[in-house]
Amino acid sequence: MNLNISLIGAPTDIGAGSRGASMGPEALRVANIVTVLEGLGLNVQDRGNLTGPHNPWLPPVDGYRHLQEVAQWNQSVHDAVYAELAQKRLPILLGGDHCLGLGSISAVARHCRATGQKLRVLWLDAHADFNTAALTPSGNIHGMPVACLCGYGPDVLTHIGGQVPAIEAKWVRQIGIRSVDEGEKRLVHSAGLEVFDMRYIDEMGMRAAMELALALVDANTHLHVSFDVDFLDPDIAPGVGTTVRGGPTYREAQLCMEMIADTGRLASLDVMELNPAFDVRNKTAEVAVDLIESLFGKSTLMRKTR
Repeated sequence: MNLNISLIGAPTDIGAGSRGASMGPEALRVANIVTVLEGLGLNVQDRGNLTGPHNPWLPPVDGYRHLQEVAQWNQSVHDAVYAELAQKRLPILLGGDHCLGLGSISAVARHCRATGQKLRVLWLDAHADFNTAALTPSGNIHGMPVACLCGYGPDVLTHIGGQVPAIEAKWVRQIGIRSVDEGEKRLVHSAGLEVFDMRYIDEMGMRAAMELALALVDANTHLHVSFDVDFLDPDIAPGVGTTVRGGPTYREAQLCMEMIADTGRLASLDVMELNPAFDVRNKTAEVAVDLIESLFGKSTLMRKTR
């Protein structure tokens, strides 16, 4: 794993349905993300926060809320993430709402095209985020980034990163899903997205889900994790704008992160949708940082990597 880490704050809730995710990067810093990662022997550089348009809080236009502002924020994220990857550093994007995964992952995909690496995206989330303007009832673009990455969406979003589609659906593994809109279900199915929903995890266990999600990850694979904090059950992570009951427990989430760490292939990370406005004494940020620590190799015992 790359020991040189760059933190990039993206303080915006431009794509969300509630305000507050713009405070997420600072909450993660308050929860000592820098100190925790340095404690694992990592070289951490905090690049500060990106800037972009303010949230005008307007209704949808032609099925999209804040389309141009979302595009500007995602272009900034793309450029920042790509620059860190070009310097052979491991970027951690501190969100911000999950629409920003579009900019981050399009940059990772561009980097993989340039370096000849395979890409595997693990999308840890309560939601599939595979909506389109025709399907979404809200127009909130944080419900659309995976669809946009796969080429379903407006040109101003799908062309970020320079290739359409930025990724293929078969490169994505979604884990923890438990809230998918009716029309979105059909699109997920037709696109061939591989989803390990909570029913699968209930029946087969997190271990089986992660073994399949990480299958064929090898030394030439760039592993990107897009961690939406609402992936977690709201009992342990109340500080999100879109809570969905019945998510992974603390131990299930720890196992998920530890199995990713065991691959040694993690190369970029998003931490998204943390909303301090809904949190209790920064509890959710602290849980998120604890899980990120496991993602970067904290374990009870010394373990061999694959």
